[in-house]
Amino acid sequence: MAGNAPLKRQLDQQTAQRGLAHAYILSGPPGSGKHVLAGLLSAALVCSARAELAPCGHCSGCKKAFGGIHPDIVRVWDGERDINVSQVRALRADAYIRPNEAARKVYLLEQAQDMNASAQNALLKLLEEGPAYAAFLFLTDNAAALLPTVRSRCETLSLSPVTLEEAQAYLLSRYPAQDRRQVLEAARRCEGLLGRAVAELEQPGSSEELERRTALTLMDALARGDELSLAQGCIALESDKKTWDRERLSALVEECILLCRDALVAGVGAECEADPQRRAEAVRLAQSLSPLALMEAIALFEHLRTACGFYVGGGHLAGWLCAGLASLRGK
Repeated sequence: MAGNAPLKRQLDQQTAQRGLAHAYILSGPPGSGKHVLAGLLSAALVCSARAELAPCGHCSGCKKAFGGIHPDIVRVWDGERDINVSQVRALRADAYIRPNEAARKVYLLEQAQDMNASAQNALLKLLEEGPAYAAFLFLTDNAAALLPTVRSRCETLSLSPVTLEEAQAYLLSRYPAQDRRQVLEAARRCEGLLGRAVAELEQPGSSEELERRTALTLMDALARGDELSLAQGCIALESDKKTWDRERLSALVEECILLCRDALVAGVGAECEADPQRRAEAVRLAQSLSPLALMEAIALFEHLRTACGFYVGGGHLAGWLCAGLASLRGK
């Protein structure tokens, strides 16, 4: 896992001194490495080697964990529906069945910020008084979306975006055969979220292309002062809820932030964007909006990115976006 050196030191010291805790909240934006960290922690919890720093990576427990087939690592989220009370009740019953082969039994609860209050409350007694072998990993875009009573029973591990230098080093070592310029551009565009860069390099033309095109369309309407096109674009985000979930809206907002930052750079005569379409849009924005308006646009997008981590509907986010962008004209 690249970057996050303080978090790594914290876990290394904890493992060496008293062992891993029974419950962690892994918090960070999409692409920040939550799943990588969850995989490492899960493997460490079921590692059968007596190494000083787990996971060893060589024992049967580690191999099964990294292969996604360990019987004592339980994924609670089905990838579609939010975790509900009935799933939590089934989890509670299962937690009192001893592990199959490891010393610990690990439960992965993804998209934890989408659990309603009833589901979270149903977990409290298990987190407080559950069997010693049970461990819980809550993966969330925003730890603040979890109830304080849940957070108080867990240790929070907050993942931060890596630096540009760390992103470049990691991606160049991971993709030595790929075009160097492409890799460096992916590192710059990912905003320190390596998962986004990996998706861009491994799946060119994937869903991220839709987010880039949509960001370009919205920013172009903003630059031209075309409020009708701006409203239509935001309405499309709200009407197609299946496509534009909170995670994808968050990625769209990231693209808009990058375009506004490129526009600020273009406004002082510098150039940092290799893609000609994005460069042209950045120049157009710089010519149409003042630096103050661009800064206010970035602040708006930052607020929206935070809101994407809470249980906020896509319609509310799209309406907020439309009203906020329309207010920037003339500044």
